[in-house]
Amino acid sequence: MIRYVNVPFNSAGFSTGVARMPASLGFEGITVPVSVDPSRGVHGLIAEPGLGRMVADVEKVVRETFIAGDIPVLIGGDCPIMLGALRAIDDPGLVFIDGHEDAWQPTPDVRGEASDSELGIAIGTVRSPVMPMVSPERVVALGPRDADEITQFGQERVDHLVLMRDDVWVNNASVDELVATAAAATASSWWLHVDLDVLSTDALAAVDYPQPGGLSWQTLQHVTDTLIGTTGCRGASVVVYNPDLDEGASSPRIAAFIRRLSEKLADAQQLEGARP
Repeated sequence: MIRYVNVPFNSAGFSTGVARMPASLGFEGITVPVSVDPSRGVHGLIAEPGLGRMVADVEKVVRETFIAGDIPVLIGGDCPIMLGALRAIDDPGLVFIDGHEDAWQPTPDVRGEASDSELGIAIGTVRSPVMPMVSPERVVALGPRDADEITQFGQERVDHLVLMRDDVWVNNASVDELVATAAAATASSWWLHVDLDVLSTDALAAVDYPQPGGLSWQTLQHVTDTLIGTTGCRGASVVVYNPDLDEGASSPRIAAFIRRLSEKLADAQQLEGARP
């Protein structure tokens, strides 16, 4: 059974923008309370105190969901909601589908939102109130297309630490290539994270930081269907839609994607349970 967990967390510390994604989609389930406080913390991250509390609360709900034998699907909000799920899994793998690498250091000349840094937080290259929870060799990143921007700002990429394939590769990958590439993370229990800014602007314009390139809805669906069909996926997070930018017009399409993803997760769990 799928358990939807709504996490209206905005890494800027606001209750608007992506924080309104769960309400706009209307999935019934648990709602994790989040702090609305844009203060920077000792690690330089905006909304840092609320980040730590949110991650702990998501971890608790995900652990309870596992104990009940259910599958958690987190609906954001911003990318850092995945951190709580990773903390709830022993030695997790991570398939990270995102238009950005999201391992930026929160220096004074960059935004400092945890949504720019959650992969770095997860693997330990970015310091935060949350301890690292996944080994870099257990991470596969699919779809990032911001390498030039990272270099322009003098930030370090993490493509030498995690297995990374950009949007061009993903758009041309075969089923066998997708499965083989994801094998680094899917050896045992792993988490699927989908940031909708991996889509092209034509597919979804209502994201805060659009870029050229990206995937179509059809390609994203193909990728998630294929990966969920491998063994060990414990759940998923779907994040980063700003209904303030299109008055909720994209909500039905996103909800349909989440329902399809949920059905595939439930089918995969049933199949794994039936294996001898």
